[in-house]
Amino acid sequence: MQMLQIKTPRVAVAVLSLASATMAFSAFAAPPGPDPHFEVKPWTFVGKAGDCGPLAGTNIVASKWENGFGLPIGPGKKKPGAALMLSKDGPTADCSSAGASIKEVGPKKNSPGITLTELGFDVRNGGHCGAGAPRFNVTATDGFHFMGGCGNGTVTPDTPQAGWYRVRIDPSNPAQAFPPLTPGATVISIDIVFDEGVDTGPDFSGFVMLDNIDVNGTLIGAKNGRHEDED
Repeated sequence: MQMLQIKTPRVAVAVLSLASATMAFSAFAAPPGPDPHFEVKPWTFVGKAGDCGPLAGTNIVASKWENGFGLPIGPGKKKPGAALMLSKDGPTADCSSAGASIKEVGPKKNSPGITLTELGFDVRNGGHCGAGAPRFNVTATDGFHFMGGCGNGTVTPDTPQAGWYRVRIDPSNPAQAFPPLTPGATVISIDIVFDEGVDTGPDFSGFVMLDNIDVNGTLIGAKNGRHEDED
């Protein structure tokens, strides 16, 4: 297993009536935290000589939201949605990876990043779920964290339906987060990383299909950042 740390392109007051109480709270309440409208933006990485070792990587990776491969969406859930396809069609040692950045989780001008309590995704059967990938690379105020990979998470089969399984990762669990997130630490960035290729079992597939990317219970199932059932 080769681990790549990817650099990614972020009162009370006296009141005389209910109305005045509401106005006072609005005026003195703390500013809101980061936007919970998360987005998942695919990327690929092909390293130059020296990035991972003496040899440059090769263009054997792909990352894309693929329509028609995700969980059913819409009225009656009859229409297949999009799935995040991650692929590495070559050896794990190649200096390359597929992945996606989760936007709107880090600090903004007037507020810190989110406090992370849960990560996960739903995995379509037949793809790769290894100890190293897919995983979450998390940079927080206490440093870098390798979370997962998929094979280290808590797996629930046939969820949310047959043909899929659900993976959850606890950022405070030392068996799932390396190292565990320090209490009170806030997030700077989160990336999904897939860098295990066709030479890594148990499936040797070199690809995975993900849906319902989970950040603190918010499920992201579309490339525009909204869960597709909202459409």
